Amino acid sequence: MSVGAQAYARTAQQIASPRDIEAQALLKAARQLQDAVTNWNESDSGLNAALIFNRKLWSIFVSDAISDANPEAIAIRQNIANIGIFVLTQCAALQVKPERDRLHALIEINRNIATGLSGRA
Repeated sequence: MSVGAQAYARTAQQIASPRDIEAQALLKAARQLQDAVTNWNESDSGLNAALIFNRKLWSIFVSDAISDANPEAIAIRQNIANIGIFVLTQCAALQVKPERDRLHALIEINRNIATGLSGRA
């Protein structure tokens, strides 16, 4: 990445809202998963790295959702936790037995939640 692009990324992170940062992280995870689908027949499709990134991201979301310090309504927190548990379960299953078609659900979940977070729903 160029020096200018790095500076732009640092500035964007400093002024972006937490919702925007979360949306961008979800879109990055969706993009990595989509790349794995696109490159499925290559020896290194990036699937494992994409699944690990997605699992880490959703682990953070679930941890935050179940935290007593989270100010969101319990119903919202429960919904995020439920979605997160589904995503984490799917990621683990796909690491054991990769199936291209099952990635589409994870990609759509990430994209849809990112859209909602960014206010474009």
